[in-house]
Amino acid sequence: MNPDILSALRFFRLASAYVRRAGLLDEVEWQRRTDLDLFTESELLREAAWVVLCSGFRERTVRAVFDYISLCFCDWESAEAIVHAGLACQVAAASAFRNPAKLAAISRIARIVQDVGFHNLKIEILEDPVGHLKSLPYIGPITAWHLAKNLGMNSAKPDRHLQRLSDQFGFPNPFEFCDRIAGITGEQTKVVDLVVWRYVADHPQVLAPSRLAYSRAAALSA
Repeated sequence: MNPDILSALRFFRLASAYVRRAGLLDEVEWQRRTDLDLFTESELLREAAWVVLCSGFRERTVRAVFDYISLCFCDWESAEAIVHAGLACQVAAASAFRNPAKLAAISRIARIVQDVGFHNLKIEILEDPVGHLKSLPYIGPITAWHLAKNLGMNSAKPDRHLQRLSDQFGFPNPFEFCDRIAGITGEQTKVVDLVVWRYVADHPQVLAPSRLAYSRAAALSA
């Protein structure tokens, strides 16, 4: 099956229009500004926690409690602050997010950052972003791409939603799907990923088998 780049581009325009209407451009601008070479210790702790919590959960559910969880974990001030607080961070956060394994994983990530040293760990991450990030607690081979992208790597993430869209439009994987759109529009691949993912996350019905063909038809008629 040859990629249907025309339909994919029209779908991306539909998604972009939704992001504008929904007042989500700040999220897009944040993703544009991220730079893998410049991420800080606080950003690593925060984005790792975000990805850990979102794995297997609706993003909207995590977003509703993330500010509170951030306060429980010292507002991601430093790994040292989280380690020093010990179990108090997890106990406080458990009142809003009842998954002790994930909360413990966040504390373990902070411990790793402190033990290795942020400077040393960042050097390792920059050498092989996905390879090193997937070694962190509760970060797997798929979520490592999510974390790397949130830290600024200019790539798509191969989650199930983007894979289904890629299949629908005839692309072998989300990387090529987002890269092709980025190459034509001049947008960054990571931003294409975010825009398309945000549209699908807020309209999960388009991923139903009977709606995938409809979404393509809608893109063609837009």
